Amino acid sequence: MQEPEIKDENEISEENSKVYELGYLLIPTIKEEDAPVNYGNLKELLVSFNGEIISGEMPKMTSLAYSMAKVTSNIKNKFNTAYFGWIKFTMNSQKVLELKKHLDLDPNIIRFLILKTIKENTIATKRFARGEMYKRPAMKENAKNETAIPINKEEIDKEIDALVIS
Repeated sequence: MQEPEIKDENEISEENSKVYELGYLLIPTIKEEDAPVNYGNLKELLVSFNGEIISGEMPKMTSLAYSMAKVTSNIKNKFNTAYFGWIKFTMNSQKVLELKKHLDLDPNIIRFLILKTIKENTIATKRFARGEMYKRPAMKENAKNETAIPINKEEIDKEIDALVIS
């Protein structure tokens, strides 16, 4: 009889480890030179939960499609711009809920989203604009010179009747 294999805590956590991506919006009142500091703080927070950083992008100021509200110190603030950034990381799936609780309490984050993803690079490439490639093909020269033959309804009716009867 084979004895069950005993695993230490690190091996168990690596088995439950999945790849995630954290997308976030930071409040625009942060100074531009402090945005990298917040990015570093988020990376440190992920590492403190035994997360392993795969890649990321420094937060950049962007206009929002609609205004978003964030309540801090019992004051509701509305924002039309924010710093957007993302970090891709691996983490034990049980630790992600704890991470979420910490991110909810961060006064500098307007909103965030944690998605399960894959380790490979998933950055979308720019698509070609509709141009010459998608234009309708030009009519052939022969087609331009041809004349349309008038349709004889009686002949068409006879052919349809013949097909239906047989």
